Amino acid sequence: MDILSKVGRLNKIGIALSAASNVDILCDQILTGAIELTNADGGSLYSMSDDKQSLEFVIVSTHSLGIHMGGDSGHEINFPAIPMMVNGMPNKSNVVSSAVHDENTINITDAYHAEGFDFSGTRKFDQQTGYRTQSILTIPLKNHHNDIIGVLQLINAKDEDTGETCEFIPADQQIAESLASQAAVAITNNKLIEEQRELFEAFIKVMASAIDEKSPYTGGHCKRVPELTMMIAEACHNADSGELKDFSMTDKDRYELTIAGWLHDCGKVTTPEYVVDKATKLETIYDRINTIDTRFEVLKRDEIIKAMQQKIDHLRKDASADCSALDIELEEKISQLNDDRDFIRRSNIGGEFMDAEHQQRVRDIAQHRWIDPDGADAKLLNENEIENLTIARGTLTKSERQVINNHMAVTINMLDQLPFPKYLANVPEYAGGHHERMDGKGYPNGLIREQMSIQARMMGIADIFEALTASDRPYKTGKPLTECLHILGFMKKDNHVDPDIFDVFVRDKVYLRYAEAFLPRKQIDEVDHSEIPGYVE
Repeated sequence: MDILSKVGRLNKIGIALSAASNVDILCDQILTGAIELTNADGGSLYSMSDDKQSLEFVIVSTHSLGIHMGGDSGHEINFPAIPMMVNGMPNKSNVVSSAVHDENTINITDAYHAEGFDFSGTRKFDQQTGYRTQSILTIPLKNHHNDIIGVLQLINAKDEDTGETCEFIPADQQIAESLASQAAVAITNNKLIEEQRELFEAFIKVMASAIDEKSPYTGGHCKRVPELTMMIAEACHNADSGELKDFSMTDKDRYELTIAGWLHDCGKVTTPEYVVDKATKLETIYDRINTIDTRFEVLKRDEIIKAMQQKIDHLRKDASADCSALDIELEEKISQLNDDRDFIRRSNIGGEFMDAEHQQRVRDIAQHRWIDPDGADAKLLNENEIENLTIARGTLTKSERQVINNHMAVTINMLDQLPFPKYLANVPEYAGGHHERMDGKGYPNGLIREQMSIQARMMGIADIFEALTASDRPYKTGKPLTECLHILGFMKKDNHVDPDIFDVFVRDKVYLRYAEAFLPRKQIDEVDHSEIPGYVE
């Protein structure tokens, strides 16, 4: 290969290096390109350790021996790292570390006759393999900050005509140094991109953890939903029949969906704790059921006082009067007040459903009159207490639920303001659609199925199933699998969740894999698919 061809090849290698995103592939390209350009038999690539104390093997290759280790070869390198210092002094006896200390290329014609370096390890390797190490070209890799990040070493240049081992000529050294410079920049850029990716991932996980930590009742939700979402996505990817048989994902698609999963509830960072943590219907800063208990005690006290006064009046008129009827009447009133109090206590605990009859009983009990601390005659329960105690599902009033639901609008707004790179462009749509419904009755945008991506629909099922199975909600315990799948099945029939994804979720037993990883054994019951509403095998 003439010098012009080598320059052209160098340019092509440089372009390839700038496009490489996998560090193992990048290192392979660097060493392979250097061996090709200098017509060497082999070589090694070293990286500087984070503490700058050693040079670690990244890739080793020798054509004539059929050796290829490290990089993307799949073969581990067991050679020890080269120390930068020995006994507190710079390690100049090793040619690789010496090139770093001197910040210069070292070109050796014959290793067996070179002075100033210890090649005993090289000789031992040659004896074991029958190889003959001769010419060595060692080049420190300097990036654009002039920092040495590693070393490129080439072994045994070959004469293009005879194939005999020869020295590395100045022109080849110059070509190799040029490649080393490009390689150092490519490695640095790749590392910088990787560090930025790690920082980005760490940041969104910290945000998710902060949201989970914000409420003891939803701890772990932001961590579990991404896991379940990806389980569902893989099942759909592997589907070989049905409407999803043509759905597939690349690694890029998987990464994008994972990020969306971690960010799906980021808007909850603005949701007030008193709403998120509302464990009972009357809870604010404290549970107001205790205040209502006190009012019942006042009512009972007043009934006792009233009964005692009636007894006194009767006995004043007739000392031998029979007051047993008054005692019975008092006992009945006290019993009724205790029963009403116990009912209010039960009503304060959020549940799946409170029927109209029970709601009306709350309103009837509210009509009891008592003398408040200001001496005023008042209803036992005020309008706010009635509103809360008659909540049909859960513990949140309509206005409080709107506050919770607003987290989706906040999530979308937050994500829309982030300059996501092209490969993460769909994150806002994926993360922002998990509370939409297939019939357009969801929120915040009222989208129908056709307006949503498959990924957003997957996340919707993941979010619901996680909530159904979670045992850390303020108003319920975790449900067994059978009950959760029945609820989801009815949601499918009601056009709430995607029917095709739901069928894959059941058929591929994604629910079971999730349960075995995240749920206590008591929730994992035997599921009969034929009993699940709406499920199509």
